[in-house]
Amino acid sequence: MSETQTTAPEKNTRTLIGRVVSDKRAKTVTVLVERRAAHELYGKIVARSRKYHAHDEKGEYKMGDLVEIAEGRPISKTKSWVVTRLIEKAKLV
Repeated sequence: MSETQTTAPEKNTRTLIGRVVSDKRAKTVTVLVERRAAHELYGKIVARSRKYHAHDEKGEYKMGDLVEIAEGRPISKTKSWVVTRLIEKAKLV
């Protein structure tokens, strides 16, 4: 038999795109995800936001970076998302 391993196709995991608002914790970044939704009663488009704690093993993502996060297994009490890729580096001011 051959020794090559075949990996199963990736499950349909939720992915979100957001901006890193904190990188103070070890191996963790806080990502702010904003979405636009219609108000339930009035129908006006309003911005909704939520913060997620995401796992960053190497500590390579810094404040202001635009990143993609994917849902995964629970890593800690508040952390069950993993940063998958960097979309845009933070602009220096």
